[in-house]
Amino acid sequence: MSSPWYFYIGGVIVALLFIVPAIKIVWQYQVGVVFRFGKLLGERKPGINFILPYIDRMIKIDMRVETLVVDPQEVITRDNVTVQVDAVVYYRPINAVDVIVKVADFDKATVQIALTTLRSVLGQMELDDLLTQRDKINQRLREIIDEHTEPWGIQVSIVEVKDVLLPENLQRSIARQAEAERERRAKIIHADGELQASEALAQAGDRLAKSPASLELRYLQALVEMSNEGNSTILPIPMNIINRLGKAE
Repeated sequence: MSSPWYFYIGGVIVALLFIVPAIKIVWQYQVGVVFRFGKLLGERKPGINFILPYIDRMIKIDMRVETLVVDPQEVITRDNVTVQVDAVVYYRPINAVDVIVKVADFDKATVQIALTTLRSVLGQMELDDLLTQRDKINQRLREIIDEHTEPWGIQVSIVEVKDVLLPENLQRSIARQAEAERERRAKIIHADGELQASEALAQAGDRLAKSPASLELRYLQALVEMSNEGNSTILPIPMNIINRLGKAE
């Protein structure tokens, strides 16, 4: 005698209620954390995993790098300048168990640590340091944030201060200062050029004075250059005649 049809239906229902919930698929970028009756059982690696349905519970943690964009924050520097600073933080979970057990919401906690650290560190810096020592500031921010998030199983890899927005009046003042600095450098370069030119002329004059033949050749060259510039006629006068006239006076 064949089994009644409801036995087959019952078998399908049992499979749906017990077998399907027991199968858990963990993706390559995830780690599964299993709890049994609320007690930590352990981690499960990527692939097909089996748990006891209705007894075990699996929480999957994404282990990829997360990007946190810190909205512009108003910061008062040590020299009492109010600026707006925004930043970006790259972090990722490195211990799935700590992420679940030691902090309720690791994303929110990381955001708050980043905000408070940004205000605290930049508030201890002067404006010039904030504008010129960006790499050191980024490194200091990363170290402090990572120190706080490490017990939660979170690793902070990169912290970058993106923009520093200055007050409008301060921007104009810095622009004027930069313009004055450029003018100062231009004057120094021009003065150095004049000094080098005068030294070269003095050396040339000394050499020509020691060599009358060279002086006369230079005199003739100057006459040729002058004659090429216009239609005027130039009569060359020998240098010895000029020298005698000068001695006669």
